[in-house]
Order: sequence, then C-alpha cells, then structure tokens
Amino acid sequence: MIPVELILLVLSPVFLGFIGWEWYRARHAAPALYRWQDTLANAVLALLHQGSDMLALLLLMPFFLWLHQFRLFDIELSVATIAIAFLLQDFLYYWFHRASHHVRWLWASHVAHHSSRLMNFSTAFRQSLTYPLSGMWLFWTPMILLGFTPSVVFAVVALNLAFQFFVHTQAVRSLGALEWLFNTPSHHRVHHACNPVYIDKNFGGVLIIWDRLFGSFVAERDDEPCRYGITDDFHSDNPLTITFYEWRRMWRDCLTQSSLRSLGRTLFGAPVKSAPTEHKAPSPD
Repeated sequence: MIPVELILLVLSPVFLGFIGWEWYRARHAAPALYRWQDTLANAVLALLHQGSDMLALLLLMPFFLWLHQFRLFDIELSVATIAIAFLLQDFLYYWFHRASHHVRWLWASHVAHHSSRLMNFSTAFRQSLTYPLSGMWLFWTPMILLGFTPSVVFAVVALNLAFQFFVHTQAVRSLGALEWLFNTPSHHRVHHACNPVYIDKNFGGVLIIWDRLFGSFVAERDDEPCRYGITDDFHSDNPLTITFYEWRRMWRDCLTQSSLRSLGRTLFGAPVKSAPTEHKAPSPD
C-alpha cells in the first residue's frame, strides 16, 4: 500500500493534467473560469494543507495506534473489508462535512474551501492547513475503534478526497442515472453556491445517498445559476488571509463575550454568516 501521506502527491500529475485541460478548454470563456491569482492561491493552500496533514499524522499516529488497542474487532484486509471501510468513511465524511457548515469551530477551517468566487478543478486544492486544529481527524476515530488499522483508515480518507477533486468543475453538466447515487459535478456546484436555495446542501463526499436520506439534497436548477463563494463580502488571493479569515473573526467575537455560555456559543454555535449578496464574476486579469 502506498504510504498514506503520499497518495494525493502521487496523483497530483493527474490532477494537474485535468486543470490544464479545463483551463485550455475554457480559456476564452466569459466570465473567466480561471484567474491566475486565484489558481496560484489554491496551489499554495494545497501545499500548506499537505504539510500540516503530514505533520499532524506524524504527531497523532501514536494516539491512533494506542486507540486501536481498544478495537472491537480484528478486521483483516480484503476487498470486502476495504469496500466496507470506504462506505463507512464516506458516511462519516458526510457528518463531518455537514457539521463543518453548522459548527463555527469547524467552519473556521472549512470556509477557506468555499471562499473563491470561481468554480474549477483548482478549487479542489483550496484547503485549510488548520483542519488538524479544528479536529477533522476525530471523525475517523470510530473506524479505528471498530477495528480498521489507522493506515487503512487514512488511506481511505485520502482516496475519498482524491475522488472529490473531479467534482469541482463546470465542464460536466449531468451524468444521467449516476446522479442518483454519486456526488457529481452538478451536485457539488450546488454545494459551493451561495444562492439561498442552494446554501448548506449536498454534503456527500463520494456518494450522494446520505444527502437524500438525511434531507440535505438539492438538485441544480437551470433557472437558478450557481453563484460561487461565501455570503460574506470576501475577496482575497492571499493564502494566509484565506486561511485565517474566520479564525480572526471568531477570536474578535470571543473577546467580547462576558460568560462561558456565550463563549461556547461563539465557538461551537452556528457560523456567523452575512445575508447572501450579489457579486460580480472576477475579471480575467
């Protein structure tokens, strides 16, 4: 098995190839599908994210190995158990992703991914280096306690994220019957949109069935074009500004709280979001 921390790096030439193809295909599109400043910021954020994930995995692996001794079962590696691990991780990812839109502490990391006004393959790279701090890894611990080894768990996590690269595009309109089962570009465009009818919908990673089961599914509509980005009036191509935007706001709000109860609501209540605003597409500079 490829080392967990290298899976996404090994696949990076494939990702870059798709970005190049999409850019070339849409280079004369209006409004512009790509801006070099936005794409460069996404690339830097991807590198920072990979670095923080590698460091977190190194620091936390002793804890995961310790936790694994309390497992309920000894799960041997096979095609069937890998399939079960993939399904279970996708289910847990749905709840992590949904929580990341409804718990401010988690949103502080996840908002970086949603902050671009563009939607293209490079948007998949737009990740936060603070995910280990906000506790994304906690959502995978049930798999370790069930009996999956930490290396299998995080390999499946990486493969799930690799699949999600391919849903960040406007090049594919519909995949027919596959739209009922899988997360697709159409479903994920809805997820990245800040239109009131679309906001906080379609949290699935690989499968869209969780959204259909738990009432968070909305289909893309021809009469309601997606507007991408967050509801705040946020415009920045600075990777550090993108990363710490919500953390800074949350910290300022914490300083004004007068009780532990209000502090808890500030940190772990619903994210503070502005009313959705109309915004113009970035110019192709």
